[in-house]
Amino acid sequence: MNQNSRDKSPAPGLAGEVLRSILTDTPYPATLLNGVTLRIRAEREVTRGRAAILKAYYKKLNEFTKREIVPKEVLSVSLQTDSTIVPYNLGRLFSVLEAIQSAANPGINATIKDKFFNSASATPNRVFPSLINLAQKHLRKLDKGPRIFYCKQLLDLTDKFGENFPDRLSLPQQGSFQLGYYHQTQVRYTKKEEK
Repeated sequence: MNQNSRDKSPAPGLAGEVLRSILTDTPYPATLLNGVTLRIRAEREVTRGRAAILKAYYKKLNEFTKREIVPKEVLSVSLQTDSTIVPYNLGRLFSVLEAIQSAANPGINATIKDKFFNSASATPNRVFPSLINLAQKHLRKLDKGPRIFYCKQLLDLTDKFGENFPDRLSLPQQGSFQLGYYHQTQVRYTKKEEK
């Protein structure tokens, strides 16, 4: 499947494979995870449906293998602020960095999500130090209230990583990253709607 393709239709036979796994109570096919991951990478967008598929895939895999491929707390339906799972918190951190950039530069055409989402979820050690430095520049543009709000979020999340970010994330860890990003972003949009 071409990751830049505009054709969003699933791989042929995928519906049958998914139905078969439901009826036989076996893990969902890897082609389902592959298709969703490619769509997320291509569009740099973790939608509600894609987050649901990631959760369902890893939950079923955890149950079938009787191991935690992806930790249960990551597979929840809401933000887990007490989570110690590094990939999940990296996704949350990326969402906060994106929010800082958007607050400092309203209406910006290309955000850090457009440029760095894929590399941040795969090789965090190469991307996050630069993004945090960039966030410091963005924070200087903000008024005192928003600056304090975002600084607190930034400090709370960066404290969870210690000295270094991981060099690479496996595919299940990238799923945790994407779900952390989704949960943190959903909280941000929920707060905007309440206002």
